[in-house]
Amino acid sequence: MPFGQSPSPRARAIARALAAIASVLAAAALAGCGSSSAPGTSADPAVVVPASAPLYAGATVRPAGAQQTATLAVGRALTHQADPYLRLLGALQTPGSPALSFKREVAPWLGPHAGVFVTSLGSSGALLSLVQQGLLSSSSTTSPFAAGAGSAQGAIVLDTSNEAKARSFLDAQARRAGAHAASYRGFSYEATSGGLALGIVHRFAVIGSEAGMHGVIDTELGGASLEHASGYQALLSFAPAQALAHLYSNPESSTSSAGTSQAGQQEGLAGVLALLGGAREANVSVVPSASSIALDADTLAHPTGAPGGLLSSSAQGAGTLAQLPGESWLAVGLGNVATTLAADVQGLRGLLSIAGASPEAPASGTLNLKGLFEGLFMPLAALGADTPQARQDFQSWMGSAGIFAEGASLLELKAAVEIESTDPARSRAAVAQLGAQLRKAGGSLAPVATSGAEAAIGARLPGLPVVLEIAAGRASDGHAEFVLGLGEASVGAALDPPSALSGAASYSAADAALGEGIKPSIMFDVPTFISLLEAVGLTEDPTISKFVPYLRTLTTLDGGGRTLGAQAQRFRLVAGLTPVGG
Repeated sequence: MPFGQSPSPRARAIARALAAIASVLAAAALAGCGSSSAPGTSADPAVVVPASAPLYAGATVRPAGAQQTATLAVGRALTHQADPYLRLLGALQTPGSPALSFKREVAPWLGPHAGVFVTSLGSSGALLSLVQQGLLSSSSTTSPFAAGAGSAQGAIVLDTSNEAKARSFLDAQARRAGAHAASYRGFSYEATSGGLALGIVHRFAVIGSEAGMHGVIDTELGGASLEHASGYQALLSFAPAQALAHLYSNPESSTSSAGTSQAGQQEGLAGVLALLGGAREANVSVVPSASSIALDADTLAHPTGAPGGLLSSSAQGAGTLAQLPGESWLAVGLGNVATTLAADVQGLRGLLSIAGASPEAPASGTLNLKGLFEGLFMPLAALGADTPQARQDFQSWMGSAGIFAEGASLLELKAAVEIESTDPARSRAAVAQLGAQLRKAGGSLAPVATSGAEAAIGARLPGLPVVLEIAAGRASDGHAEFVLGLGEASVGAALDPPSALSGAASYSAADAALGEGIKPSIMFDVPTFISLLEAVGLTEDPTISKFVPYLRTLTTLDGGGRTLGAQAQRFRLVAGLTPVGG
């Protein structure tokens, strides 16, 4: 299978999605709350997590030395808070509990490791909601497994350095929540009327749903544990030694436990993971440093050769990016989009659900991101449709693809999706065929004369403030190209760029930031993007406004992939951070 498939022109959606994953990892680690390490069981909490768990986040929650310094630097850069992880203590609160004091109530018993798991990918939204409340607002939070928090099924599992003090803490939380005594297979715990369970299992403090508590107890009593699952073990062996936290995903586990596939129904974090990892087991490690935060996303080869999503590496995608216009502030190189475009569009809908945006219907009136999303989805969805006609008219000639945006102001903005064609006659015919599909979907068409194009039409689509030009022609290197561009100038830049990105200083910087010989297949200059949003007043759009303060802390976002051997691939994403006070 070709590796390195990537989503669509809105790399900002990718940035938000990966930031969300980083936040979930941070939620598993109350890393900034404690300033010193503490002895504990020295065991991975995954030892009592059921092997069937499709989603598990584990972390070092009492980092020390250089790791602690880097963790605090990243948290402070992102949040501009002296104690950036404090609100994540809400994950341990029960209904009726006041705000917790880490130093007084948690530090005396918390060991170095923690984990959180859910029993289905459908429960992942509750975890993400918790993190968004804890990191993106000042509101108080409670356990995601309490009633009214999304009905998540699973549990938080915390290593303990002092079991007696941990039990005392859980008993106090249980009393505040009006819990009653309960037991399962000889283990005693406390349970609330809302289904929240609290107790000690094998020196681990467990807070979760009753089903999650039962799963931990079953595993402790001999059930298959995640720690000993072959895929989990293999992926952890590839994880960087300096990783602070990791997020493990196994979509196949969720499918088998549900009895039916959840493909096509995943939203939020589950949709993001489907986009990034496809149907493969994946492990995303977060590695903080003083000036950046890196996500190393590793995937295992699927026995049936199922697509690996963005997390797969691709020399083809990196090669495509290198030939995009040299002034691009957004550049994405993709592998063979013929087999991945439909899944990419579906995954992007999951990304938008994280921000609370629905791309299903364009908004009317003033310019807004929701309408822009729909306008951009329309042609991509038509090109990637899972129908015999779309496969014949569009996907039959598709090769590699690239996405770019350049220009520091709206007047200078050029942006396009360019797809290499393996059959020039078919891609020329596809211009009119796609136009017909867009007209049926509510767009209007007009002929255009575009220099260098062999066939071209202009489309006005709901939500897009400019004409989308659809063109087919020959690039300067002689290859046939199919282009979706925001105006004639964008099509011209796609077919005949004045310079290639491979010769730009930004490309060299991205190459150096990624390391390990990884060549970039994603490059994104965040300040330029923010300035363009500000120019049209979109920083206050509810779809993105809550993320803007965090985007302002980023300088660049660079990504690329490589193979880790015959059975695994890595996709690395490195976010540069603006220094605190910078």
